[in-house]
Amino acid sequence: MAGFSDEKRTYIRNELLDTGRKLFARYGLKKTTISDLTDPVGIADGTFYHFFDSKERLYLEILTREQEAFADSVDELLADASGPQEGITAYLRLTIEEIETNPLIQQLILEDDWERLVQEFSEDELDEQREQELGYLLPYVQAWQADGQLADGDPRAITGAINAAAFVALYREEFGDELYPAVRDTLVESVASGLTIDSKPTPAASETRTDEEQPQSTRDGRSTR
Repeated sequence: MAGFSDEKRTYIRNELLDTGRKLFARYGLKKTTISDLTDPVGIADGTFYHFFDSKERLYLEILTREQEAFADSVDELLADASGPQEGITAYLRLTIEEIETNPLIQQLILEDDWERLVQEFSEDELDEQREQELGYLLPYVQAWQADGQLADGDPRAITGAINAAAFVALYREEFGDELYPAVRDTLVESVASGLTIDSKPTPAASETRTDEEQPQSTRDGRSTR
């Protein structure tokens, strides 16, 4: 780009990303103008388009950075989880907290910014975005299933169901501040315990079943933990 060194281009790009995050989180996509983005950075409106094709593309880049940071947090959190119940509980609490406290995510969900962004996505990009949303937890779900610790079923569907539970955060005002924490915690605990295979089967069931009646995971010697 004529007139800017590589170092200056990197600086301007990062400044646009930082400025965009603040403005999008506060005002949303629709109300934020190109001038709002360029004035704090000290560049002309036309120069913006040397860095991003549109403010929607800037927003998408910001979301990518948010997703990468969130993925790191998930990996750090689940690396120490003793099993799926603890892991799913921790993951849901982290995700719900992100929805409750991140103003950019709140704008994205509550103010319809997502609908405007979707228009900028190609089909391939939409597919990639869906995979990204599943990708935070999916490898752990697959590993827990392989170890016999998590309920059988399509791991993608299970991951999607867990993610859906996090959107209880959107009903905070509907439940009210007094009831919402109990609703949230009850849902988190129910999802986590409901998907986790009990490691202590009742003696009556384990003693009376024939070999043919035993679940496959028991017959072939795998742990049901």
